[in-house]
Amino acid sequence: MTEIVQVVIFGFLLGGVYALFASGLTLAFGVMRIVNLAHAVFIVAAAYAVFFAFENFGIDPLVSIVFIMPVAFVLGVGIYVLFFGRIEGSPRYVEMTVLLTFGIAIMIEGLLGWRFTGIFRQAKPAYLTDAFFVGDFLFPTGQVYAALLSFVLLIGLWAFLRYTRTGYGIRATMQNRSAAQLVGVNVRRVSAISFGISAALAGASGAMMSYLFPFFPFRHWQWIALLLALVVLGGMGSLKGAVIGALVLGVASSLVVDQIGAAWGPMAFYGALFAILLVRPRGLFGKEVAA
Repeated sequence: MTEIVQVVIFGFLLGGVYALFASGLTLAFGVMRIVNLAHAVFIVAAAYAVFFAFENFGIDPLVSIVFIMPVAFVLGVGIYVLFFGRIEGSPRYVEMTVLLTFGIAIMIEGLLGWRFTGIFRQAKPAYLTDAFFVGDFLFPTGQVYAALLSFVLLIGLWAFLRYTRTGYGIRATMQNRSAAQLVGVNVRRVSAISFGISAALAGASGAMMSYLFPFFPFRHWQWIALLLALVVLGGMGSLKGAVIGALVLGVASSLVVDQIGAAWGPMAFYGALFAILLVRPRGLFGKEVAA
């Protein structure tokens, strides 16, 4: 029994990090209906920036979040204005975002591969190999820090969406884009800000990836598959669904790895996705998407 609880603890900590990874992806779809296949490559690009900041200047990966999030926000707004603002009125907008973000992902992947090659990288701060005990249970320090910071950022995102004027506009746009426009919400401005926030969350995720997971340019395809499974399971556009789905699948994956083997870990994501789509195609908390 102690072993099972220990595995659940590991899975919960990992699920908290997955929740942050997926939050930006589901926000982009919920507000702008963008199926952002480039989200994972944004995370990997941020991981490279944080890794070299650590290697060259000794800046802790978690401290780097203070710098990487604003930079990623500005870049995200710029990408939205440059690429997506022009096609907002297209009748095939969602399909076009899939192709467009696929192209952006390929371009960034190529640039990263050309500059950094395919060598695995991983930052190694002092706490990476540290751990502490609570009773009989082991808590890896690096994972605890990452999970706690993920929850802080997610709570901050929730508070921003709930209690700020811009947050009201974002939530209104998520619920019904046309109705929000009718009551005076500047949908284009809200969309640009939302994509910037999505990119900022990818930046924070990259800071955690830089030391939690070995990474290289082409690995973003594995990550985007896992994140899409999380987002679709919880319900496309549902932040609550993304968080709950990440926590549940983080624990489920850890149990599968412990009981069956590491190679079967990703199957927990895809198996759960397949099962939930048979029963509820919109996901656990998904709703009809209003135009």
